[in-house]
Amino acid sequence: MTHRAQPQPLIFERSSPGRLGVAAPKCDVPEQPLDALIPVSSLRATAPRLPEVDELTLTRHYLRLSQMNFSIDSHFYPLGSCTMKFNPKMNEIIAATPGFALAHPMQDDSQIQGWLAVLWELQQMLCEISGMDACSAQPCAGAQGEFAGLLMIRKYHFDRGEGAQRTRIICPDTAHGTNPASAARCGYRITSVKSNAQGCIDLEHMKEALGPDVAAVMITNPNTLGVFEKEIVALADMAHAVGAQMYMDGANMNAIQGQVKPGDMGFDVMHFNTHKTFSTPHGGGGPGCGPVCVKRHLEPYLPAPVVEIHGSEFRLNTDRPKSIGRLHAFFGNAGVSLRAWAYIRHHGAEGIKANSDNAVLNANYLLALLKDTFRQWSPGVCMHEFVVSASKYKAEHNVRAWDIVKRLIDYGFHPPTVYFPLIASEGMMIEPTESEGKETLDAFAAALKQIAQEAVEQPDLVRTAPHTTAVGRLDEVRAVKELNVRW
Repeated sequence: MTHRAQPQPLIFERSSPGRLGVAAPKCDVPEQPLDALIPVSSLRATAPRLPEVDELTLTRHYLRLSQMNFSIDSHFYPLGSCTMKFNPKMNEIIAATPGFALAHPMQDDSQIQGWLAVLWELQQMLCEISGMDACSAQPCAGAQGEFAGLLMIRKYHFDRGEGAQRTRIICPDTAHGTNPASAARCGYRITSVKSNAQGCIDLEHMKEALGPDVAAVMITNPNTLGVFEKEIVALADMAHAVGAQMYMDGANMNAIQGQVKPGDMGFDVMHFNTHKTFSTPHGGGGPGCGPVCVKRHLEPYLPAPVVEIHGSEFRLNTDRPKSIGRLHAFFGNAGVSLRAWAYIRHHGAEGIKANSDNAVLNANYLLALLKDTFRQWSPGVCMHEFVVSASKYKAEHNVRAWDIVKRLIDYGFHPPTVYFPLIASEGMMIEPTESEGKETLDAFAAALKQIAQEAVEQPDLVRTAPHTTAVGRLDEVRAVKELNVRW
């Protein structure tokens, strides 16, 4: 077994009084007391407590810390429903182009025509991919896209005189946690509908849940079990029959981009996670971008401003009386929109379709390697991700899915998503994306099979993993409740 990596001292612990990183040249202008240049009220009473280290120590310290991190560029990241795909470096080069990177959001529209052209073209491309009629790229995350979509639905119902009566949102038990959270944030009550044995929404339970008080049905398709909702058109017809709107969580668009359009399935509004489907580095809180696309009847409610084209000129239109308003300063995370635009333009329609083909192929290949070791939660082929259960190992050897994925760290792999969706006991949700090659998938499957054998023969080894990191198993519940990030 590889020995545990040595803990790295803090930069303050490496500090030595009087040690310098650089030798500053003598001042070549007349010197003055600091209080002659800055008001005394603005000066510190005591010197800042900064580490004193030489340049080599500083460089090695942060380089070692960076080597302890997992990243898409260095490791396989099979986080289900997160679509942690590789981000082509060309996207970063384009985003760093001075004309884009140095633009100021308060410049006049006439001075940022290139930026507005990119945003307008992205909106058109997202409408084409989604089968919708109008789009705004302003929301800066998927959850904010959901919030925007539900606010538009809410205002639509109030304009029709039905806002007060429509107080419920229906979410399946496979929904992302942000769906009921966004609905509650908009003042709605949430009704959960069950999944059937095939992992799809139970139509009979949906019929029971629907009624004239339902504002919308929120569905992720494919769902978080990695299953395509085969009765989606029937579900949409049922919702529309009672006057409800259909909302699609676009988190799993990587499975169907270029294959099928949510607008053709009967959805009225959806959001994209461009940082997932169209490849921008994400995680750790950002950056993100969650554009919303809508059918024509919801277009007046899009968040303002909206990028429009008038002749050959692009403009930001804020004169939208029915708009739900501004969701974010200026125009959201425009840099992420630029990366998504570059990604789509590079791949084109055929490339976008090929990406979803390969994402589904990779997931099914990996599932075929693992389904005899871990129980497959939903029968048949999967889409871009799948859920397998470690319940056998918990029941027979007291080794949980949590322990198994922690042990994966010792094999050089980032853990997949666990215990989600909540209906999958001891579930591991695995999404390889289209970025990974067969060699990586083979190695990942071999590692999981080896860990499964360890769970039988050396359960304590798995229960106490990881063993090769600078620190061992952390008390993550305590860390959340008693957060202390200060030294």
